[in-house]
Amino acid sequence: MTRGAGVRVGVIGSQFISAIHAEALQRCAQAELFAVASPTPGHAAAFAERFAIPNHVTDYRALLDMDEVDMVVIGTPNDLHCAITVDAAAAGKHVVCEKPLCLNLDEANRMIEACQQANVKLMYAEELCFAPKYVRLKQLLDSGALGQPTLIKQSEQHDGPHAAHFWDVSRSGGGVTMDMGCHAIEFFRWMLGRPKIASVYAQMSRRVHHEKTRGDDNAILLIEFENGVVGLAEESWTKLGGMDDRAEVHGSHGVASADLLHGNAIQTYSAIGYDYAVEKGGSTVGWSFTIYEEAWNYGFPQEMAHFVDCVLHDQPPLVTGDDGRVVLEAIFAAYQSAASGHKVALPFASRAQRPIDLWWNPEL
Repeated sequence: MTRGAGVRVGVIGSQFISAIHAEALQRCAQAELFAVASPTPGHAAAFAERFAIPNHVTDYRALLDMDEVDMVVIGTPNDLHCAITVDAAAAGKHVVCEKPLCLNLDEANRMIEACQQANVKLMYAEELCFAPKYVRLKQLLDSGALGQPTLIKQSEQHDGPHAAHFWDVSRSGGGVTMDMGCHAIEFFRWMLGRPKIASVYAQMSRRVHHEKTRGDDNAILLIEFENGVVGLAEESWTKLGGMDDRAEVHGSHGVASADLLHGNAIQTYSAIGYDYAVEKGGSTVGWSFTIYEEAWNYGFPQEMAHFVDCVLHDQPPLVTGDDGRVVLEAIFAAYQSAASGHKVALPFASRAQRPIDLWWNPEL
């Protein structure tokens, strides 16, 4: 730590998710936005002006050289997560890495090892573990109100990502399963107290976005845990009408469901449409659900406040790099399952450099 109180934060990235991170950090009294890095000409300067950040650079290494920075938040494309994390650890910075952790398990191991050797925290940004409705859902389960869990469902659907790198599987590592299935897998693990995953079965397809991507745009995952509970994830890049995010927990003595966004949205009709915050793009012409305090509903401010507190008070984070690695292993197994048509047991190992490679060639 460089100061007696508070954590100085460097944001690496300047696009959509980094803006969400910055807004969340501005709500955290113990955090100070100190610097932003982005290689795109003009982006870092504009981002710094927007969020009143005193320092901006085009090379993230220059940000890592700043002694004042205690923690970095990585909001770059997936293929850059590993290199930036390893460099940040070498510079003695605590790391928050946006999902998914990286492209493959070798990269995950490098990231975890680098942070362990440098004695810095590697925190995995899974905001669903902080979303207020889902936190309450977990409290119901933990209290015994639902009895013993039997089935957990989580669904995230919209009409596709907002940035080009998500569509490019060479950079993203996969399609909707990589982009949004990672949320469901960690959600299941967190809800259940993180039991080991026994097997994964998946069905994937590309039904709509043939011209945009070689990846999957619809997926259904069945995650079987060693305690017998099954997690059912439904992920889609083809649903029109805005973001849809909901979960259900079935138990021996009850059931509970949570709609993360629609339950507190404003039913709206607009002849011309409007922008909505967490998922830019898509059409809001006609009837739609207008979401307010969207970042709070998703848990972003709570997530960043937690990570800042972990750095400030040297506490273990709720979601770690190790959790991100487990999620990535399950994603690899899912693509293998979708290609082979068979359930895949964990632990799972593969020579594939990206999960999507197993969809095309399950023999890797």
